[in-house]
Amino acid sequence: MKVELITREDLESFKKELFEEIKRHSPYMRKSAQEPKEWLKSYEVRKLLGISAGTLQNLRLNGTLAYTKIGGLMYYRYEDLRKLLNGVDGS
Repeated sequence: MKVELITREDLESFKKELFEEIKRHSPYMRKSAQEPKEWLKSYEVRKLLGISAGTLQNLRLNGTLAYTKIGGLMYYRYEDLRKLLNGVDGS
């Protein structure tokens, strides 16, 4: 059995490749004549990123993705998602 170690650089590279793949297949991230919505609901974000509700909750809790709660619904800025997918976190 061969053991291979994964480095931080390997994970960063994988993250970039994964986000590029998501952007290629996402109707929200494609450039078109129609402007994207400014705010997206949780189900739209989950569909866009291909993640579960629990993963989205973790992104909220650890501060990776900002949100606004109105009533019982969570909304996410399209611009924040674009920055996340492009690897811009403001730090």
